[in-house]
Amino acid sequence: MSVDTVRQPGATTADPDLSMGLELLAAQNRARLIQSAKVGAVCVGLVALLAATLLQLRIDVPYAARHYGYVLQGVSTTLWVSLVSIFFATVLAVFGALGRLSRNSIAQGVSGLYVSVIRGTPLLVQLWLIYLGLPQIGIELIGLGFPRLGRLFILRAVQSGILALSLNYGAYMAEVFRAGIQSVGHGQREAAQSLGMTHWQMLRRVVLPQAIRVIIPDVGNNFIFMLKDSALVSVIGVLEITGRAGRLARRDSKVMEMLLVAAAAYWIMTIIASWLQSRLENRMARAYRH
Repeated sequence: MSVDTVRQPGATTADPDLSMGLELLAAQNRARLIQSAKVGAVCVGLVALLAATLLQLRIDVPYAARHYGYVLQGVSTTLWVSLVSIFFATVLAVFGALGRLSRNSIAQGVSGLYVSVIRGTPLLVQLWLIYLGLPQIGIELIGLGFPRLGRLFILRAVQSGILALSLNYGAYMAEVFRAGIQSVGHGQREAAQSLGMTHWQMLRRVVLPQAIRVIIPDVGNNFIFMLKDSALVSVIGVLEITGRAGRLARRDSKVMEMLLVAAAAYWIMTIIASWLQSRLENRMARAYRH
């Protein structure tokens, strides 16, 4: 036997397939980084071009720099309205989806009418009905001798905004939850029933935990949409981002400056929310892979 072919004890030989795979992976990572750098450079160039155009149009940048803090004070209100609304919308969506899937005619009728009416009317109209229409009913009830019941219909601006957003997004998310629940295989339902589980135990222990994986991305997307749609509550006097920007714009006739500040605030919030959503989705995906 040749001396060159004798393997020394403890010596290791390189796997050519592994080396080729690592090189291919490194090349793909380099190509991805280069592409990301190119896209970033294009974005920076477009932002610079937009900024130069606005400066040529005599946008009062010093004014925006002096007053952006006042606008950003509305971020907390925007987040509060959006978070509370998405919570109640999720609760409504769960009951709406279960009603749509129920064999009970009353549950189907109530949930079906709710989804149809809310999805068939504009959010702004719903907001006005709640803020201006419900107090009219409340005043009539107080006049009829039902003061406690009547006062329940008279809501403040923030309460009206949260109720309108919750009802609107609950109707849209009901279809998301219904699709998520239906995505769980029928065989698993039969297996749960064969183990003696009740309908509610099957939903809580088998169906909903698996449906959440399908539902979470859409809930995140709806929350991002709600961050932007929450600007509508400014029309009823809520001083969130848009409300504060609009107040300064009307007072000092600086419409473009203040609305650009508001747009930038919403843009940054949506970027952060999208990043958090992607992190949550990746974490859930790893949990299901393991």
